[in-house]
Amino acid sequence: MQVQAIARGIPMSPRKVRLVGDLVKGKSVEEALAILRFTPKAAALPVSKVVASAAANAENNYSLNRRDLTIFTIMTDEARGLKRGRARARGHYDRIVKRASHITVIVTDEKPGRRR
Repeated sequence: MQVQAIARGIPMSPRKVRLVGDLVKGKSVEEALAILRFTPKAAALPVSKVVASAAANAENNYSLNRRDLTIFTIMTDEARGLKRGRARARGHYDRIVKRASHITVIVTDEKPGRRR
Protein backbone atom coordinates (compact mmCIF):
# COMPACT_ATOMS: atom_id res chain seq x y z
CA MET A 1 0.00 0.00 0.00
CA GLN A 2 1.25 3.47 -0.84
CA VAL A 3 0.82 6.35 1.59
CA GLN A 4 1.78 9.96 0.95
CA ALA A 5 2.46 13.23 2.72
CA ILE A 6 2.72 16.67 1.11
CA ALA A 7 4.35 19.88 2.34
CA ARG A 8 3.34 22.94 0.38
CA GLY A 9 5.00 26.32 0.06
CA ILE A 10 8.39 25.49 1.58
CA PRO A 11 10.45 28.69 1.10
CA MET A 12 13.38 27.05 -0.64
CA SER A 13 14.39 26.57 -4.25
CA PRO A 14 13.18 23.26 -5.76
CA ARG A 15 16.65 22.64 -7.17
CA LYS A 16 18.13 22.64 -3.66
CA VAL A 17 15.41 20.38 -2.30
CA ARG A 18 15.82 17.86 -5.15
CA LEU A 19 19.50 17.43 -4.25
CA VAL A 20 18.52 16.25 -0.78
CA GLY A 21 15.52 14.21 -1.97
CA ASP A 22 17.67 12.20 -4.35
CA LEU A 23 19.88 11.10 -1.43
CA VAL A 24 17.09 9.11 0.23
CA LYS A 25 14.96 7.90 -2.68
CA GLY A 26 14.50 4.12 -2.47
CA LYS A 27 15.82 3.82 1.10
CA SER A 28 13.93 2.56 4.13
CA VAL A 29 12.27 5.24 6.26
CA GLU A 30 14.56 4.66 9.25
CA GLU A 31 17.69 4.80 7.07
CA ALA A 32 16.42 7.91 5.26
CA LEU A 33 15.78 9.77 8.52
CA ALA A 34 19.28 8.85 9.74
CA ILE A 35 20.83 10.13 6.50
CA LEU A 36 18.83 13.36 6.64
CA ARG A 37 19.75 13.95 10.29
CA PHE A 38 23.44 14.21 9.34
CA THR A 39 23.10 15.93 5.96
CA PRO A 40 24.51 19.47 6.22
CA LYS A 41 22.06 21.02 3.74
CA ALA A 42 19.25 23.34 4.80
CA ALA A 43 16.69 21.32 2.80
CA ALA A 44 17.31 18.25 4.97
CA LEU A 45 15.00 19.52 7.74
CA PRO A 46 11.81 20.01 5.66
CA VAL A 47 12.43 16.77 3.73
CA SER A 48 12.89 14.82 6.97
CA LYS A 49 9.67 16.30 8.35
CA VAL A 50 7.71 15.17 5.29
CA VAL A 51 9.27 11.67 5.40
CA ALA A 52 8.38 11.37 9.09
CA SER A 53 4.85 12.61 8.35
CA ALA A 54 4.35 10.03 5.59
CA ALA A 55 5.55 7.28 7.94
CA ALA A 56 3.20 8.53 10.66
CA ASN A 57 0.30 8.57 8.17
CA ALA A 58 1.03 4.94 7.28
CA GLU A 59 1.22 3.91 10.95
CA ASN A 60 -1.86 5.74 12.20
CA ASN A 61 -4.21 5.54 9.22
CA TYR A 62 -3.37 2.11 7.80
CA SER A 63 -1.72 0.26 10.75
CA LEU A 64 1.48 -0.41 8.80
CA ASN A 65 4.75 -1.20 10.55
CA ARG A 66 7.29 1.63 10.32
CA ARG A 67 10.22 -0.77 9.90
CA ASP A 68 8.68 -2.23 6.73
CA LEU A 69 8.24 1.12 4.97
CA THR A 70 10.47 2.28 2.13
CA ILE A 71 10.44 5.56 0.24
CA PHE A 72 8.80 4.93 -3.12
CA THR A 73 9.18 8.45 -4.52
CA ILE A 74 10.05 11.97 -3.51
CA MET A 75 8.80 14.67 -5.85
CA THR A 76 9.69 18.33 -5.57
CA ASP A 77 7.60 20.75 -7.59
CA GLU A 78 7.90 24.49 -7.91
CA ALA A 79 5.45 26.52 -5.88
CA ARG A 80 4.43 30.07 -6.50
CA GLY A 81 7.39 32.42 -6.13
CA LEU A 82 7.38 35.78 -4.39
CA LYS A 83 8.23 38.49 -6.89
CA ARG A 84 10.51 41.17 -5.53
CA GLY A 85 12.63 43.81 -7.16
CA ARG A 86 15.88 45.64 -6.77
CA ALA A 87 17.03 48.99 -8.07
CA ARG A 88 20.04 48.78 -10.34
CA ALA A 89 22.42 51.18 -12.02
CA ARG A 90 21.25 53.95 -14.40
CA GLY A 91 17.61 53.71 -13.34
CA HIS A 92 17.12 50.06 -14.20
CA TYR A 93 15.19 47.53 -12.16
CA ASP A 94 15.80 43.79 -11.79
CA ARG A 95 13.19 41.27 -10.78
CA ILE A 96 14.07 38.82 -8.02
CA VAL A 97 11.93 35.71 -7.69
CA LYS A 98 12.09 34.10 -4.25
CA ARG A 99 11.31 30.50 -5.11
CA ALA A 100 9.30 28.01 -3.07
CA SER A 101 8.68 24.25 -3.26
CA HIS A 102 6.02 21.61 -2.81
CA ILE A 103 7.47 18.34 -1.46
CA THR A 104 5.56 15.06 -1.92
CA VAL A 105 6.80 11.85 -0.31
CA ILE A 106 5.20 8.46 -1.06
CA VAL A 107 6.12 5.50 1.15
CA THR A 108 5.19 1.89 0.53
CA ASP A 109 5.35 -1.41 2.38
CA GLU A 110 5.70 -3.47 -0.81
CA LYS A 111 8.93 -5.21 -1.72
CA PRO A 112 10.75 -3.79 -4.80
CA GLY A 113 10.30 -6.84 -7.07
CA ARG A 114 6.72 -7.62 -6.08
CA ARG A 115 3.79 -6.62 -8.32
CA ARG A 116 0.11 -6.56 -7.41
